[in-house]
Amino acid sequence: MLRLSKKLLFAIEAVLDIAYNAGALPVQSGEITKRQGIPRRYLEQVLQQLVRAGVLSGVRGPRGGYRLARERRRITVGEIVRVVRSLERADDAIEGATGAKLGRLVVRPLWLELQDEMMQRLDAVTIEDLCTRAHKAGIAGEYAARYDYTI
Repeated sequence: MLRLSKKLLFAIEAVLDIAYNAGALPVQSGEITKRQGIPRRYLEQVLQQLVRAGVLSGVRGPRGGYRLARERRRITVGEIVRVVRSLERADDAIEGATGAKLGRLVVRPLWLELQDEMMQRLDAVTIEDLCTRAHKAGIAGEYAARYDYTI
């Protein structure tokens, strides 16, 4: 079942932070921790998984950190959700075969339909869209005014 866990919220915030504050140098995880208040134990695990999934790229060295692996307009919130859900690996009660007939045949299918609709909506929202929202909300970013016009 799709739920907004801390890990999911932190992952979306971290990718948005990288997109919103990226410049010539990669964004270091310590900077994200300071700006967003994300505990390091959550952040490093999520960032590494996002690198493996091709959402972020890691840069090694003393000035290393993280960058988006693709343009902001080509990364969706749905993609981030799928990466984090694969990390959480919790038993999903909605997918189990147990329970009453009404639950199995009526309630669970409804919940799965709603989940599919939500994922379609999240697949339509890009990191570029979130950067635009942050800019309109007046949130200052190191490179907030810079938009990605890559063709």
